[in-house]
Amino acid sequence: MQATGSQSRSGRLGVGIVGAGRVGPVLGAALAGAGHAIVGVNAVSQTSRERAQDMLPGVPILETPELLERSELVLLAVPDDQLPGLVEGLAAVGAWQPGQLVVHTAPGLGIGVLRPALAAGAIPLAIHPAMAFTGTRLDLARMAETYFAVTAPAPVQPIGQALVVEMGGEPVLVAEEDRAAYGEAIATAASFSRRIVEQATGMLAEIGFEQPGAYLSSLVRSTVDEALRKAGMAAPLDLSEFDGTA
Repeated sequence: MQATGSQSRSGRLGVGIVGAGRVGPVLGAALAGAGHAIVGVNAVSQTSRERAQDMLPGVPILETPELLERSELVLLAVPDDQLPGLVEGLAAVGAWQPGQLVVHTAPGLGIGVLRPALAAGAIPLAIHPAMAFTGTRLDLARMAETYFAVTAPAPVQPIGQALVVEMGGEPVLVAEEDRAAYGEAIATAASFSRRIVEQATGMLAEIGFEQPGAYLSSLVRSTVDEALRKAGMAAPLDLSEFDGTA
């Protein structure tokens, strides 16, 4: 893996977002802040529609085929298990366009899952931000200290890296064959951290602490930061709130 510094890229892209969970609208807002145009978002539930309207005011909610027709860059921010079927289904109806950038955010999947889009001439990228998302504007500030895993064909890697920099993050190249191990590491950090915090706060609650989470907050954050420092990371990340899902 190789970290990169800041890069710049010219051009304003029309961005379509498939999935209005906690991740998609936030990344869309970050891209909009970098000068790209959000042409639409696909949101099914009432909660996701409200989140999309809050994070992306004025952006139309569109059906996925129409969204793809309008987009130069398609951001697929859907749960990992839904991604293969979504990509294949859109390929079956001829929705992918030649030259269209297709980005997914699943941590454990590389660009192989985008093969049906690639066959139609689309350009595949896998970009995963290693942070917990609240689905609110708080996440935009957090991205300034967040690493993003970028997996893409060699000629396309600079595009993925530049998109990450535009969103305020730090890109790190992850090879296709290492993506599963990367996803496992993300899942391990997320589940272990959450289990430990839940167990510890539960013990304090049992002995009468009214706000066990607040009591342990400084301890957990400083302990994790110190562990990460010793692991040789350039900047500490808050694993107590780590979430690798899209």
